[in-house]
Amino acid sequence: MKTLLKVVLALALMQASVWADVQKGQKIYLKTYKGKFGLNGVQFASLHTVQEWKELFENQGEGFIEAFSQTYPKAAKMLQAPNAWKKLQHIKDFAMEYANDSGNVPSCG
Repeated sequence: MKTLLKVVLALALMQASVWADVQKGQKIYLKTYKGKFGLNGVQFASLHTVQEWKELFENQGEGFIEAFSQTYPKAAKMLQAPNAWKKLQHIKDFAMEYANDSGNVPSCG
């Protein structure tokens, strides 16, 4: 029974890391969105709490896309692209990991 539990737990952890990635989100943010938003990674991630980021990214990032398209019109076209969610799910993990109430600080500026 313990072995089965360990295997299931290991598989769950491996699967979770496949879907989205904090490091990948940080790289995507710096490469793709930093110039459009005019915020470094620390400034961006600290805009909201973990819960606020979670809510913004519900329904494949609808709230995030709407809010950030209005606030940063330069990024609107990119945010509203049909394949934007592929990148945004990693941005979500990055933002939540380093949210203003997370206690974590990214190494990017």
